[in-house]
Amino acid sequence: MKRIARWKLTAAIFIITLLFSLGWSLTKPSNAILAAHRYDTPSSTAIALVEPSVPVATESVEYVNIDGQAISGYYAYPEGVTESLPGILVIHEWWGLNENIEAMTRRLAGEGYRALAVDLYNGQVAETPEQASQLVQEVANNPFGAEANITKAYNYLSEEKQASIVASIGWCFGGSWSLETALLFPQELDAAVIYYGGEIGEATAEELSTLEMPILGIFGAEDSSIPLETVEEFESTLNELDKEAEIIVYQDAGHAFANPSGQNYVPEAAEAAWKETTEFLNEYLS
Repeated sequence: MKRIARWKLTAAIFIITLLFSLGWSLTKPSNAILAAHRYDTPSSTAIALVEPSVPVATESVEYVNIDGQAISGYYAYPEGVTESLPGILVIHEWWGLNENIEAMTRRLAGEGYRALAVDLYNGQVAETPEQASQLVQEVANNPFGAEANITKAYNYLSEEKQASIVASIGWCFGGSWSLETALLFPQELDAAVIYYGGEIGEATAEELSTLEMPILGIFGAEDSSIPLETVEEFESTLNELDKEAEIIVYQDAGHAFANPSGQNYVPEAAEAAWKETTEFLNEYLS
């Protein structure tokens, strides 16, 4: 997920660099995540049955049209509420917009938010780790399309649904894109939650210096796809830039420890992280 749109290069250098990036740099994250999820399945789990704190309404909404193709997201909000509420962009992990992500979106709506789960896979949902890896690579090969998707989703929440303020949250692949959303809207986004987003090591200090929102980063100490040194460097850079950031590393937890359908699921860490997430959002979106 290189931020190619920000590279200020000549056309010739841009093309050469892009080709190199697509051939190597963008492949690394996909391969690392594939190794972490090798034996996982995207099956629906008990988390999908967890009732939100308050009754919520849900609907499928078309929030963007890219190259003539309408893309739908999963929208949830507190039932019966008509006034303006804070909004949250929910960005799926590498499986796609599946039932587990829909469940997390409902849980967020139950906390008092207008939550929109975006779809960066144009309606596709992976059924195997290999399919998920391919979908990740397709997004990496067309970052402009994904950025346009996120931008339209942000505008949809803030304008169409009149969200008073907007945050982003994502897991794994979506965690990387939650950071990317912050970089797309460095002054407009009001908070960003990043669950084990592997691309934190790709963001430069210059890019991070533009961020004006508080950041919550959640990682696992045993995550082989995101070295602890990378997490520490990310935290150190944010601190040196005097950014409002909280980085939490859970011991004995690996990549995707909050995903109940995965082999790495750690219930205690997942619930602790969820508590940190809701408290963070309540503090900065109230």
